[in-house]
Amino acid sequence: MIVEKAEKVLEKYRLCDHCLGRLFAKLGKGTNEERGKAVRFVLNMERSARGLEPIAEPEECELCHNVFDRIPEFVEMMKKASEGIEFETFLVGSRFPEEIREKEKAIWEEFGIETAEPINREFNRELGKAFGRATGKETSKESDVVFIVEPFSGKIELQINPVYVYGCYRKLVRGIPQTPLPDFEESVASIICRAFSKAFGGKCVFKGAGREDVDVRMLGNGRPFIVEVKRPKKRKVGLKKVADEINASGKIEVLNLHFVSAKEAEEVLTKNHRKEYLALVLVEEGVTPEEAEEVARKLTGLEIYQRTPWRVRKSRADKVRVKRVYEAEARWIDEKHFELRLVTDGGLYIKELISGDKGRTKPSVSDLLGKKAWCEKLDVLNILDEDESENFING
Repeated sequence: MIVEKAEKVLEKYRLCDHCLGRLFAKLGKGTNEERGKAVRFVLNMERSARGLEPIAEPEECELCHNVFDRIPEFVEMMKKASEGIEFETFLVGSRFPEEIREKEKAIWEEFGIETAEPINREFNRELGKAFGRATGKETSKESDVVFIVEPFSGKIELQINPVYVYGCYRKLVRGIPQTPLPDFEESVASIICRAFSKAFGGKCVFKGAGREDVDVRMLGNGRPFIVEVKRPKKRKVGLKKVADEINASGKIEVLNLHFVSAKEAEEVLTKNHRKEYLALVLVEEGVTPEEAEEVARKLTGLEIYQRTPWRVRKSRADKVRVKRVYEAEARWIDEKHFELRLVTDGGLYIKELISGDKGRTKPSVSDLLGKKAWCEKLDVLNILDEDESENFING
């Protein structure tokens, strides 16, 4: 049946060995060109036995127009398109004219062929193998770059996939926003991205796992973040050198930098961590050591109903969030001050937990004291995983 179908097709269409073999791509092993040569050889033997002229491979294939002969040319074009770009893995894609894809499908339907594969699939595979042999690079689904080749226009589009780096940052000083804001010369993001853009030669996008206010320090083990470097020219970058440049600022310190996948980056940003805080509480009416300790005792294990704080109402949905305080410890400072060390759910606004935010957070430290209380200073001490927070609570 294979030879019979091939003869009928070739009597009507002038096809090269690639396009002939591709009609039977799902049968046997080897390349489509090898398959096409074999089918044509057997067919011509049978035609010779019947006293018929052989059907030779045409000078120009009327389906692909000998595009496979141009693969060495496309390899050189891909090399030129990727000059100056560091990569180890790649994929090849292609865009063929609609009329070629439609003509191919019409041949399948006309002769009832169900064993074929599309022309772009063979082209991508053969061009990928040739480029790999010429450069020593490897194909991979998780590729560094993707070449999109338009064989008949000669256009090559190079898609450079992003690099993702995980780390944790410590903000050592107050007065720096996490991301750029008017009236601030720099931010956590700008200090970090400056070093990354310089090292990788691409555009840096900073994404923090939560954020702290401008006047809040981020200490301890640091806040997780992801840096996405778009269209990087370099990928083999020493992250220690990047960290050293950031840490030299004296304002921001980064820890544990390492490369991650896009999926791992998303998981970091969507995970809701518990947090450990240290707040300096001001009570203008005065506070005793006993009152401070009583507040901490009442806060421990307490469920907090917090309506979106007044100060962020324009940038957050106005709704009531239910959060929990897992642990609270108090240390009396003087007649008007005490420290509160807290472990809470992520997303609980600590300043409003203390002040009450005019009744939008209930209960609050102000409620529990029966006096107006304010957060004078606040530090994030640690971002905790489940195991770490359990150790803190039980330890």
